[in-house]
Amino acid sequence: MTDSITLTRPDDWHLHLRDGALMQQVTPASARRFGRAIVMPNLTPPVTTTAEALAYRERILGACPPESAFTPLMTLYLTDNTTPEMIREAAAQGIIACKLYPAGATTNSDSGVMDIRKLQATLETMAEEGILLLVHGEVTQAEIDIFDREKAFIDNVLEPLLSRLPELRVVMEHITTADAAAFVRSRERNLGATITPQHLLFNRNHLLVGGIRPHFYCLPILKRRDHQEALREVAISGDSRFFLGTDSAPHDRYRKESACGCAGCYSAFAAIELYAQFFEEAGALERLEDFASHFGPDFYGLPRNNDRITLRRAPWTIPEVLHEDAEPIVPLNAGATLNWQLADG
Repeated sequence: MTDSITLTRPDDWHLHLRDGALMQQVTPASARRFGRAIVMPNLTPPVTTTAEALAYRERILGACPPESAFTPLMTLYLTDNTTPEMIREAAAQGIIACKLYPAGATTNSDSGVMDIRKLQATLETMAEEGILLLVHGEVTQAEIDIFDREKAFIDNVLEPLLSRLPELRVVMEHITTADAAAFVRSRERNLGATITPQHLLFNRNHLLVGGIRPHFYCLPILKRRDHQEALREVAISGDSRFFLGTDSAPHDRYRKESACGCAGCYSAFAAIELYAQFFEEAGALERLEDFASHFGPDFYGLPRNNDRITLRRAPWTIPEVLHEDAEPIVPLNAGATLNWQLADG
């Protein structure tokens, strides 16, 4: 039994940092573990222009510890009004991706796209400029069951889009179903997927059995066990199209524990440790580095990080609540014991 793991420093290819005081609280946890992170643009109001993205980047850097080399990778929030000219400006300023939220799909997504087909010229420009499309892969029609919305998105939106624009590089973020895993595997190129720790470690029983557990509530929602098993299989398969993206999404405890609780799991506090827990339980600890540190930058066409981190076997308990003196946050799997701890230095 190994007592330590040394990895190329991983990156988080799907991260919510919020803004203001909450961003100040949560950014150091990601900066300690990750070299880079794709930062989601669903603020209020959303980040829809290059100028807004660059200003947000400066606020994030200001929230990092002084010794940190953490690099936020900025994205634009696609709307029905995003133009090819806006994409060219973004590419010139180092914006590397745009995020597609179907209107109303998740937290702060009311400004999202109503009809992706109306953005054909914008998407063509993204393909030309090498800007990736990151998708929240769910439809939002009320008649579609919430557990079926990912499959409907693949059939009705994503597959037609990829047929129209095969040169566009797309990441299907936070996949949750066997359907999504199979669809990604069916494409020869230009389609990747991130997988969160909650969708590897938990299923809808953890959310609903014995009472509603709001800190397991996220969107896309946790699915049944056979979908969870499909995600586990591709995560440890060595298939480079699947890589780490936490979708860490902090909310004040009282906004989660309410009559209409917010969607989102805060995992950044112990992100790489949670993934290590899963890979060890799956008997695939030797494949963690590829999933966490190699496959993401390879897909994005970026260099792998040069420095390394070390996890040591030292069981510890995830706190029940963080930041009690500010905006209290309940982390994912609060109160549970993890086997791995990030070493200092």
